[in-house]
Amino acid sequence: MVEVNADFRTVHNTRKKPRQSAETYSSKVASTAEYDEVPINTEDYASVLLGFDNGARGVVTVSQVAAGRKNRLFFEIHGSKQSLMWESERPNELWIGRREAPNGQLLKDPALAVGDSASLMGWPGGHNEGFPDTTKQLFAQVYQHIRTGKPGPIRYPTFEDGLREVVLCETILQSSQRRAWTEVEGS
Repeated sequence: MVEVNADFRTVHNTRKKPRQSAETYSSKVASTAEYDEVPINTEDYASVLLGFDNGARGVVTVSQVAAGRKNRLFFEIHGSKQSLMWESERPNELWIGRREAPNGQLLKDPALAVGDSASLMGWPGGHNEGFPDTTKQLFAQVYQHIRTGKPGPIRYPTFEDGLREVVLCETILQSSQRRAWTEVEGS
């Protein structure tokens, strides 16, 4: 990524804060008497246009105001002949859009996986893998590297990746403040 153009917004200027401790994803519906209205001075929505060095474009949208969404993360990748879409609320499905053939859906099945992707699947086909499995797989690779001293192909974030993320986040914040395309330092 070589440049970004970000727009941050506060959609809700006030929010309801529970008067007592509450579970974030609880299904319990509290009465309005159990909350205080508090002012919000941070963004709860952001869109970021991404510019890549090969001329490709992308967009990231982050929202804390999408009613009904609990913790959704999704990716869409569009090529000239096919598109792919994956979302964390349906982690074992990959949607495949095709220009010259019917669209399809691929279900996670380790028997169909090749190469490194098969080793990242801890459960057999038909069994959901989810959010906790991500952390399990990450640390399994880190600990393997520590145990053997041989990282093999590094498939986990490094300190350099962390620095790159911090630089990218700082650039996105600057872009939002400037309301303009902003070059990512070091790209």
